[in-house]
Amino acid sequence: MKPLRNIFLCLALLAAGSMQSQNGGISQEMLKKIRQQQVENASTKALRNALAGTDINTLAKVAGNPAATDTYMSNTVKSSGISDQKSSGRCWLFSGLNVMRANMIAKYGLGSFMLSQNYLFFYDQLEKSNLFLQAIIDNASKPMDDRMVDWLFHNPLSDGGTFCGVQDLVMKYGVVPAEVMPENYNSNNTSRMSSILKLKLRQYGLELRSMAAEGKKAKAMGERKTEMLATIYRILAVCLGEPPSQFAWAMRNKDGKIVERGTYTPLSFYKKFVGKDLVESYVMLMNDPTRPYYKTYTVDMDRHTYDGHNWTFLNMPMADIKQIAIASIKDSTMMYMSCDVGKQYDSQTGVLSVNNFDYASLFDTDFPMTKAERISTFASASSHAMTLMGVDLDENGRPLKWQVENSWGPSSGYKGHLIMTDEWLDEYLFRLVVEKKYVPEATLELMKQKPIVLPAWDPLFMGEE
Repeated sequence: MKPLRNIFLCLALLAAGSMQSQNGGISQEMLKKIRQQQVENASTKALRNALAGTDINTLAKVAGNPAATDTYMSNTVKSSGISDQKSSGRCWLFSGLNVMRANMIAKYGLGSFMLSQNYLFFYDQLEKSNLFLQAIIDNASKPMDDRMVDWLFHNPLSDGGTFCGVQDLVMKYGVVPAEVMPENYNSNNTSRMSSILKLKLRQYGLELRSMAAEGKKAKAMGERKTEMLATIYRILAVCLGEPPSQFAWAMRNKDGKIVERGTYTPLSFYKKFVGKDLVESYVMLMNDPTRPYYKTYTVDMDRHTYDGHNWTFLNMPMADIKQIAIASIKDSTMMYMSCDVGKQYDSQTGVLSVNNFDYASLFDTDFPMTKAERISTFASASSHAMTLMGVDLDENGRPLKWQVENSWGPSSGYKGHLIMTDEWLDEYLFRLVVEKKYVPEATLELMKQKPIVLPAWDPLFMGEE
């Protein structure tokens, strides 16, 4: 009798579960009510026909938006040449180097001059590989389903990053002119190389965990890690070329005349022509309305090198951040900044305006979420880094719009630049990196607070720039 009783019990549980599922599912009655609320008229039919062969943004685009044609800036920083990251996620690197090269162009009277993104990208990928492998060793005693271990295997490597990567990489490896280690196919198209590296790193991560489970000593695991990194180095060298340890270079001014010639190492080049301590000279500001303002935060594991520093920032209202940005622009100094660039972006004009596209009218519904609500629900996050270089101020000194130097090539946007309305900046700017000399002393004092540590999987940092 017991087996039969068990069968009836299982059937009863299945039936109860099925009823519970149906209560939360879309029933035929619910579907009928949903369909009854649909309005079928000539406008609906016309809209459906139009969208069958048209991009949504084409129909949602607001005609006559004045922001779409106004490109005037009252204050701009001079620049020369537009970079192009192509099919890669290296905007953080392009933006950081663009800040440095702008200073070099102004200081030495150069023409169109670029620093090598490929050179630093090589070491970025090598350092991130080491960061992953060492973190696997550090967390080897934890189970695979531990949140940190799970996060590491989900994110062994990426070509994205933040300004702290620029700081640590430049200070450790220096920089070289673009012609010394130029871009190539795999630096411009990173996805294939990245997938191969990630597969190899995950394999190595499992091996290191096995070694730890077998009781291998730290020395043995460190030696094996070095062997693993030698393989990573070889893959990078085959794909990107091997970074130079020394090179000869002639500096030419804007008229093409050689003004200096020498032989340099990447570090000696950096010290001679850049010379600035990138770690000590800059502060990182954030606008995250989900957290208290005037507090400092740091993101665990949000760094590029194991021996570097995590992204650490002061959270501030947009009004404060914009005043600091204006001071920097007025003094002809560009800034690294990042935002959610895909929102309300008109690719034809290069203008970002909250009034570019009217999705509410198109679909007869509203989209009222605030910046804080978008952040907390993963609807918005920092997605792209650029170089802030211009602002248009009204007669009272209030910002109307802003201009950035982008890294999508000279034919994109507005002559390689993007124009942002001030209202758009309020909604979608997240990070700004500025030189300390433009930051009020009281604000710098706030940076001395012990930072609140945020986890690597925090909603605002799930995607790198």
